[in-house]
Amino acid sequence: MSTEPETTEDAEPGTPGAESTPAGAAETDSGAGGAGQGPGTEGADADAEGADASAEGADAGAEGAEAGAGQVSEAEAELRAQQAERERIEQRKAGKTAPIESGTKLSGKAADLLAAVRAVESGEKPVATVFEEPRPAPRRSAPEPQRRPQPVAPEPVAASAAPAPGAVQAVRQVLVEGGAPEVLAPQIVAALGEGADEQLRADPWQLLRIPGVRPEQADGFARALLGAECGPDDERRGRAVTGWLLEQAALAGHTALEMPALLAALAQRGVPEPDSAVQDAIAEGEALVFQDALEDTTGAPARSDEEGAEEDEERPVRVLVGLERYALAEESLADGLARLVNSVPKQDGSAEDWERAAAAVQGSAAELIRAVAGQGLVLHTGGEASLAEPAALLNAARSLGLRAWAATHGPIGRNRFAHLLRRSGQAADVPGQADETPDGSPVVTVSGLLAGLEGPGRDTDGALDLDLLVVLDAPQLDVETAALLTESLPDGARLVLAGDPAVLWSVGPGRVFADLLAARICPQVASRRPDPGPLGELVSGIGIGELNQVEAPGKEVVIVPVRDAGEAVHRTVQLVVDSVPRAIGVPAEDTQVITPGHGGAVGTRALNAALKERLNPGPGRFGGFDPGDRIVYSPVPGRALPGRVVKADAEGLHLSCEGEAVVVPKERVEQLVRHGWALTAHQAVGSRWPAVVVVLPGDAAQALSRPWVYTAFGRADRHLSVVHGVEQALPRAVAEVPAKPRTTRLPVLLAPQISAA
Repeated sequence: MSTEPETTEDAEPGTPGAESTPAGAAETDSGAGGAGQGPGTEGADADAEGADASAEGADAGAEGAEAGAGQVSEAEAELRAQQAERERIEQRKAGKTAPIESGTKLSGKAADLLAAVRAVESGEKPVATVFEEPRPAPRRSAPEPQRRPQPVAPEPVAASAAPAPGAVQAVRQVLVEGGAPEVLAPQIVAALGEGADEQLRADPWQLLRIPGVRPEQADGFARALLGAECGPDDERRGRAVTGWLLEQAALAGHTALEMPALLAALAQRGVPEPDSAVQDAIAEGEALVFQDALEDTTGAPARSDEEGAEEDEERPVRVLVGLERYALAEESLADGLARLVNSVPKQDGSAEDWERAAAAVQGSAAELIRAVAGQGLVLHTGGEASLAEPAALLNAARSLGLRAWAATHGPIGRNRFAHLLRRSGQAADVPGQADETPDGSPVVTVSGLLAGLEGPGRDTDGALDLDLLVVLDAPQLDVETAALLTESLPDGARLVLAGDPAVLWSVGPGRVFADLLAARICPQVASRRPDPGPLGELVSGIGIGELNQVEAPGKEVVIVPVRDAGEAVHRTVQLVVDSVPRAIGVPAEDTQVITPGHGGAVGTRALNAALKERLNPGPGRFGGFDPGDRIVYSPVPGRALPGRVVKADAEGLHLSCEGEAVVVPKERVEQLVRHGWALTAHQAVGSRWPAVVVVLPGDAAQALSRPWVYTAFGRADRHLSVVHGVEQALPRAVAEVPAKPRTTRLPVLLAPQISAA
């Protein structure tokens, strides 16, 4: 099993000296020292696709501790709403009596530690990869993959207020004594809360709570503070490293780890008694243990209840360990989904009305309407063309008087789906509902819906004031976001999860949509509406593992072979600036570049610098940005909003993100905003552009997988250019490299609730 992040969007495959090194030697291209890998790792190597979106906003909680009090922003409103929902979940779980079953110039170590933390915060250094599978050949390290986001940042509300100066000063003193950079003090106070200085002095390994800090760095800090008392067998170290490993697993998409994998990783990290370390972490409430019965795959006949009771002790189980926040979220999600599946939806409209609505459309759209008529939870799968079917459902439901809404992953998807509804000529004409959003469209983003910034708002009980919610881009739901959604639905509401199961999974832990499809606990409607044209044919083939040559008489697909990184950058700029506008008629502002990583000679930074020089040259007077620059803004972990720079003033950097005005304070620009002419596939998921240029440099082969190629190629509406330098690695990735498995408990938690009903 592997818990490394799934892709390599931040990898720098072509960076000289980027090969993975023996334990403790891997470094980033930015020269951030002291961040070496510990025993048992192969370096932060190039398999971290999902990690890119997180570093864009990974410091949303920690950096905010230094920003001071201010006006509540969209991100803060969203985070507050998420925390409120988590508190509701935790209060409900607490009611259950049964336990869960199963400043100055730094040098030396201080400079190394600060560099490691800042590298992770800014996206220049990847999250640690701690359980890597053996490779036939050395892997190249990924100097700057963005951290895979924790879907709800730890204690994010603290970002809206500065920590008490006295508390920060007390922690600074402890940091100085331990040889750590004192500028980390606000983050530590935000993470540890009241008495942070005493907690840190009593347990120096609490430093691992700060993103970017690695066990070997925390060990050095502990030795400086504890002296002879410090040792590898210290139970405090064992507990802290256990928690750190579980956090790394979550960043890689797992909601829990199998016990053998966790014990092996602890041993590789120099913990002499891994079993004791895990037991200590469980006893202290820092981790939870689960025993999940394994499915019987032998085909033996079912046993009677008496026989089953007698043999329960002999039934094989797998022992898992996970963090409480994900355990609560996954359990809450299972409860919410079971409630939807087992309950009768609110009767809005007679059976005859629903049947007439289904008869008015054809094919799988009619199947979808009929399924939603009688079920609380329905899954819908299909590509871009299949969006017409959720649109038909939404129109039909609103015509029957339901308060029906759709939610998308990002604003580009929201605006595209809203346009689809307007084009149908129905949604905006529903009496009394045309003013529910600024443009009369019942389409919002998931984040805006949960934060209360978009959509219908909430009723007196705190539930969303709606009868039907259609969630598009469902594969992007992590367990925490999905739990918040299901907990927010009122009794009798209907939920439709729709999306393309072949795209990249969520950047946060879990694989909610895939788990539900596999569990088969509710109706599933597979669209029979294929994506049209050569692009549709190409992407559909990739989805089943075939990279086919397609006829493209209108130059819908163009392959541009390149020999090296320099040529790849040159041809990419040429395509965006000249060839695509001239030959295809798509201007540069409507063309999106997608590449596997942020760093390296052909990463997003290099491509964005080259594209800015041609498309919007300027001195970058405000944090490297000028008015007119194309950007991507990440207000919180896991969200990437494309936009443009409008202006800069004393308030900060003014952005326009799909029509939404955003002001980013000056001190947050470096962490939250990047240039956006070139994106990674995870940043691009959920969006589409008239033309897309996918750049595959020759040394990015290990970054490629079938979901990555499917997602990147599938972002194009009219034209796709592929700057191709990976030769046979591309068809090999499509045919042989599926999505990496994730360890989750959702199917196990769902099974008894559904079967009991």
